[in-house]
Amino acid sequence: MKNEPIYNLLNAINYPEDLRKLDVDQLPEVCDELRQDIIKELCCNPGHFAASLGTVELTVALHYVYNTPYDRIVWDVGHQAYGHKILTGRREAFSTNRKFGGIRPFPSPEESEYDTFTCGHASNSISAALGMAVAAARKGETQRHVVAIIGDGSMSGGLAFEGLNNASTTPNNLLIILNDNDMAIDRSVGGMKQYLFNLTTSNRYNQLRFKLSRMLFKLGILNEERRKALIRFGNSLKSMAAQQQNIFEGMNIRYFGPIDGHDVKNLARVLHDIKDLQGPKILHLHTIKGKGFAPAEEHATEWHAPGKFDPVTGERFIANTEGMPPLFQEVFGHTLVELAEANPKIVGVTPAMPSGCSMNILMEKMPERAFDVGIAEGHAVTFSGGMAKDGMLPFCNIYSSFMQRAYDNMIHDVAIQNLSVILCLDRAGLVGEDGPTHHGAFDMAYLRPIPNLTISSPMDEHELRRLMYTAQLPDKGPFVIRYPRGRGVVVDWQCPLEEIPVGKGRKLKDGDNLAVITIGPIGNTAARAISRAESELGKSIAHYDLRFLKPLDERLLHEIGRKHQRILTIEDGIIKGGMGSAILEFMADNEYKPTLKRIGIPNIFVEHGSVAELYHLCGMDEEGILTKIKEFIN
Repeated sequence: MKNEPIYNLLNAINYPEDLRKLDVDQLPEVCDELRQDIIKELCCNPGHFAASLGTVELTVALHYVYNTPYDRIVWDVGHQAYGHKILTGRREAFSTNRKFGGIRPFPSPEESEYDTFTCGHASNSISAALGMAVAAARKGETQRHVVAIIGDGSMSGGLAFEGLNNASTTPNNLLIILNDNDMAIDRSVGGMKQYLFNLTTSNRYNQLRFKLSRMLFKLGILNEERRKALIRFGNSLKSMAAQQQNIFEGMNIRYFGPIDGHDVKNLARVLHDIKDLQGPKILHLHTIKGKGFAPAEEHATEWHAPGKFDPVTGERFIANTEGMPPLFQEVFGHTLVELAEANPKIVGVTPAMPSGCSMNILMEKMPERAFDVGIAEGHAVTFSGGMAKDGMLPFCNIYSSFMQRAYDNMIHDVAIQNLSVILCLDRAGLVGEDGPTHHGAFDMAYLRPIPNLTISSPMDEHELRRLMYTAQLPDKGPFVIRYPRGRGVVVDWQCPLEEIPVGKGRKLKDGDNLAVITIGPIGNTAARAISRAESELGKSIAHYDLRFLKPLDERLLHEIGRKHQRILTIEDGIIKGGMGSAILEFMADNEYKPTLKRIGIPNIFVEHGSVAELYHLCGMDEEGILTKIKEFIN
C-alpha cells in the first residue's frame, strides 16, 4: 500500500497496560494512529467500518481508565469493537479478521479474555453487564468495574429496556455508556449547563455527596426511597439547565451528558471521575459514525460494511455484476412493490434492515406502506400481527438468526390466531464472515413444530416470486418464506406471478437407484452433483424439490417411500429437527423402511469464513454432496 502510515505510539501498544503508561496528552495521537490502522486494514480486508471509526476515542479512553481485563467492558453488537481488538493483543492478527481460521468478526470470550461476552446480536449489553456487576458484588470483588457500551440504535431493542428497568431497582455500580451517533453535537447553551456538568462529574463533589448521604442514612433522615427521590430531583435540575429531557430521569439512574465522544482527553477525565460512584450510571456520548474518514461520515449507511476501497480517495471497488443473477434480496424488494401496487392491503415491516433486505425499495415507492420499527424483532412480528388482525397483509422481513428473538411472538401473537403475516426470512443458511451469531441455521427446526404455519423455501428467483404471490392470496394464514443471502441462478428473474399450491412439491427428474430430496436453493448445488454422479457411476438418481417443509407433500413422499430404498435429504439448515428429520418421521409413521441419510448443517456452531469455505467444511458443497452420493449409492 502506498503512503504506509507511520505510528509513533501504536507500535508500542500491544495491550492496554502499555496504553496506560502514556500521558493523557498523548491519547489524541493514539486515536489518530488507531483510526488510520483501522482504515489501512479494512480497505483491503473488508469488515464493519463506520461504526468502529466512531468509537476510537471511547475505546482508547476506556482501556486507559479501566483496569481491563479485570474490569469488564461489555460491547453491544460488536460492529464498533475493531479498535478494541487492535488494542488487546490482536493487532498483528487483525488482517485475518472475518477470514476462515482467523480472528472472529465480533468479540468472543473464546478468543480473548478482554472480550467479556458474545455480542453478535444487539441490545444485550446492559443485561449481561448488570449480571456481571451483581456477580462481582456477590463475590466481594468491590474493586471490579463493569461498563456496558450500547448504541442509540440498539436502545430500540426491548431487551435494553428490560435491562435498564432491572438496573434501576437492583443494587449495582454499573456504568452504561450510550453511544449516540444519530445527532450532531449540540453547543453548550450558557455557562450554567457546563458548570453543573463539571460539578457533578468531579471527584470532590461526588466524595462530598457520598459522605453526606452516608451520614444522613446513619441519622435516619435518609432512607432508600428518599435517596431515589433525590436522584430524580437532581436529574430534573440538570435537565432544566440543559433544556432537554432524557428517559433515565425517573429510573433512579444517574445521568451524565451529553458530551463530545471524540474529545478523548475530556472523556478520559469524565470516566475517571465517575468510575467509583456508587449506583447505576448513564454516560451519554455524541459521536459521529465514520469519524475521521469523510466519505463514511457523509454516508454512514453505505460505509457500514463497504467492502474494499481506496483509503486515500474513498473510491469503493464494486464488482461488475452485469449479466449475473440478481440477489434474492433484490428480487424480494422489487416483487414486493409489484404485489403492493396490485394489492392495497400489503404493507412492509422490517426491524432496522431496510437496505439489507431491500425493503427500502418499497419505502421509496410507497413510504406510507413501509415501516422500519428499529432493532425490535419481537415487536416487528406482533406489530405485523396487529395489522393482520385488522385486515392488512404485512410482509415482515427479518434475518433468520434475528428471528430467533421473536419466537414467542410468532407463536402467541400470530400462529395461535392464524393471522395472515408473511414472514420473509432473509439470510437463511450459512451467511459467511459474520459467523455463528448470524448463520440462519435454526429456523426450519424451530418453526416446524408450530401449528398453523406454512413453511416454504424457493429453489430460485422464479420460485421466490411465486411463493410471495401465493402467500398474499386470501386465507393463507401465517406463511414463512426462507431464502439465503446472495445471488440466485436465474438471470431473467421477472417471471409471471402464479400461485403454487400450498404443500405441493415437484419432481425435477426421475431415477431408480436413489431419491434425493432437497429444499431451497441448495437444490441447485445438488442438481449439479447428481448430474456428475450419474455420469461417473452410470446410475439413475431421482431429484425432488420439496418446496414446503410444512405442510409436507404427502403424495410425493408416498411415491418416494414406495419406490425407493435409498433416500438422501439435503437442506441448508441444522440437521437436528429440520427437513431430514421431518422425512424420517413421515417414513416411520407410514411404515416405510428406506435407508435414509441426511446432509445439512451439523449440530455445532459453525465458525466464520466465506460461504464457499463453510459449505465445504460442512460437506454441503457440490463436492461434498457428490462424495456422499457415491458412498451411499455403491
